[in-house]
Amino acid sequence: MEILFYRYNSICEPDVLEVFRGFGVTVLTEEAEMTDKHITPRQCAEKLAGWLTSHTFAFVFSVNFFPAISYVCNRFRVPYVCWSVDSPVPELFSNALKGAWNRVFLFDRAQYEYFRPVNPDCIFYLPLATNAKRWEDVVLHMTEEDFKKYGADVSFVGSLYTEKCRYDALPRQSAGGADAAGSGRGLSAFTQGFVDGLIEAQLRVYGCNFIADSLPQRVIDEIADADPDFYEGEDTCGDVRRYLTAHQYIGMKLAAIERERTLNRLAERFRVALYTRSDVSRLRNVDCRGSVRTLTEMPKVFHASRINLNMTMRPIETGLSLRVWDVLGCGGFLLTNYQAELPDYFEIGHDLETYSSMEELEEKVRYYLSHEEERIEIAVNGYEKTVKRHTYEARIAEMIRILSQTDAAP
Repeated sequence: MEILFYRYNSICEPDVLEVFRGFGVTVLTEEAEMTDKHITPRQCAEKLAGWLTSHTFAFVFSVNFFPAISYVCNRFRVPYVCWSVDSPVPELFSNALKGAWNRVFLFDRAQYEYFRPVNPDCIFYLPLATNAKRWEDVVLHMTEEDFKKYGADVSFVGSLYTEKCRYDALPRQSAGGADAAGSGRGLSAFTQGFVDGLIEAQLRVYGCNFIADSLPQRVIDEIADADPDFYEGEDTCGDVRRYLTAHQYIGMKLAAIERERTLNRLAERFRVALYTRSDVSRLRNVDCRGSVRTLTEMPKVFHASRINLNMTMRPIETGLSLRVWDVLGCGGFLLTNYQAELPDYFEIGHDLETYSSMEELEEKVRYYLSHEEERIEIAVNGYEKTVKRHTYEARIAEMIRILSQTDAAP
């Protein structure tokens, strides 16, 4: 079997590529976008058409959905297989998603249930995974100096989303109804107050995301109209404005607030280490250690830290982020916010721990810092279950099984 792997430098690509080749699949790669981030959809389509004209592929694969690839594959009647690893993904609103030759795998069940009606026979659910072998190669060679350098009572690795928050960049209206440029396009006092209140309400609720259902059309339109780069156009389907306003704008703002508040609150009572490239000027008492290299340093943090904190960004409504799988795959103890899909894969209190309020988070941090043997036992349980059931090999095997049962399958 020969496939074409379209790459754009996603962190998941090397692991998926390794598994395909380990399964005996011949993989050719298109890598133009890895070096040229300004490549246009038309250029992408032309490159792909060239490949499909000169080769016979079982399918074309990418991490995340590319409408241009979908359109070309459907024209050539070649299956287009993709695995979405992010949320939100604006490109899923493209009419290209309706293509009969698509085979789209989504990791968040809520995301899957939202988009599946667009193309019921061609959209599937597949959770994320981890490369336990890769992490093992790093963890087994850790030294005492590594444990001292990367160890902490509580560690968090990730963005604070301050630099990714598009909501903060939107213009605001003055008392007279105009923005700073005098155009009248911007967020009114009503919209700003409504969003602030909605965020405060959502921050108090875990396991249920009600932002999208709570938005009045006035708020949606103000936010969408305030951003000239809002993702919409003639090639979109569905209520793209509501979905992206809730997830890409308000959801990112909520994530920034939640992460700042959580870290500051924990740091008042515990020793908290943070690894991030984000602006940390609003944090207090947090041991800000800069960034870590994903493949060589991050697993050392996960393995050496007594507690690894995970805060799932709310646009991931029910699913498990990559951080969950990677912490467990490194043998780390994980304390994460509750997500609806967690009980589908892990036993809470046996494989990992969860929290559903700030009070519960503090209580469990305090408990597990003083119950070392129990904490280590849970970390071992989580590791063993993850390496047995939730590796990239297991996920790609499931993907191929699903593909083999669909019409026009590779």
